[in-house]
Amino acid sequence: MEHGILNPEREAESVYPKGLQTIVSFFESLPDQEKRDALISYADQARKWEPKDGEAFDLEDIRKDEECTDTVGVFLKVGDEDRGMLRVKLGPRVQTLTRAMTSILCRGLEHSTVTEVLEVPSDFVPKIVGGDLIRARSQTVYYVLTRMKGICKVYLDRRRAAISLQH
Repeated sequence: MEHGILNPEREAESVYPKGLQTIVSFFESLPDQEKRDALISYADQARKWEPKDGEAFDLEDIRKDEECTDTVGVFLKVGDEDRGMLRVKLGPRVQTLTRAMTSILCRGLEHSTVTEVLEVPSDFVPKIVGGDLIRARSQTVYYVLTRMKGICKVYLDRRRAAISLQH
């Protein structure tokens, strides 16, 4: 099979965390119209990835940036073996494509370490979104990944600084 996870050689070469690779492979197997439909479906699931009431996080980054139409909150909780749990809360005016990428990234990076999130190359985005949407919305499609990497970097920097102070 050319696309998808049924090709073990392709899966073994992946530089993406396993969950993200599964999503990328799924999108690569779809024609453009079905990609758009799948993106809308993922966008409709964005609320699933919002913080739950009473959930505590190691870091929270809530702000409105120039690149986004509304406020976006990125939340990070780090557990055993440095595995991060990322949650994202999107304002009501955030675009559909940003909502879709939020769901894709939260699902695809689930159970990844903070370092793995930082190391995710952004070259998977065109495979999911397709060339036309990349050209039309180039800033939007990378925005959530950039914010997720940013919060992971701040977490690791703060941890390194705390360890330095102890020695």
